[in-house]
Amino acid sequence: MITTEIILFVLLAYVTGAFPSAVWVGKIFYKTDVREYGSGNAGATNTFRVLGKGAGIPVLFMDIFKGWLAVYYVHFVSNVAELSPELFFENQLAFGIAAVIGHLFPVYTGFRGGKGIATMMGLLIGLNPWAALFSFGVFVVVFLISKYVSLGSIIASIAFPFFVMIVLNSTNESLNLFAIFVPILSLITHQKNIERLIRGEETKVIFGKNKNDEKNS
Repeated sequence: MITTEIILFVLLAYVTGAFPSAVWVGKIFYKTDVREYGSGNAGATNTFRVLGKGAGIPVLFMDIFKGWLAVYYVHFVSNVAELSPELFFENQLAFGIAAVIGHLFPVYTGFRGGKGIATMMGLLIGLNPWAALFSFGVFVVVFLISKYVSLGSIIASIAFPFFVMIVLNSTNESLNLFAIFVPILSLITHQKNIERLIRGEETKVIFGKNKNDEKNS
């Protein structure tokens, strides 16, 4: 049942996900708007690319934390002890998705955000740590082989529903639907990357400070 309280928590999850860590870390500590360099995205990968590890690591952890925190908000719902396991999970899912949407379209910075992969990872950790660990493992393997963050993110997102529905043999309809949604979102947000990968024009990521990198999202 959707209540006023749940709607307020969804809004809270959105503004949590909308926290523009990459933009504010860049501007406050480096006097740089990462959206003006590299890929132009306000995310952890572009922060690594433009400002290096010193900025990229905290931004990555903050973006992951946003997704996890939004999922954890369910524990503050007034009647949480009375929620069925299904409603508990569905509220977690709603809050987590709201955070991802917030990261994609942050109200604080003119709705110009990142691609939501790190925040999605935080969401997955909150929902199912084993599935999150599996997806992260797939990402690491693909990235180490290819040096393409975009390709690693896409393959990891595609692997996620297979792990949930086949390896874990999930019978949770909400989780299964969400698992299908994950690769769809990833493919949509990485459309330009896919085009460049096909053309052989996608830039391999070298984590270092280089504001003059060619723009590529």
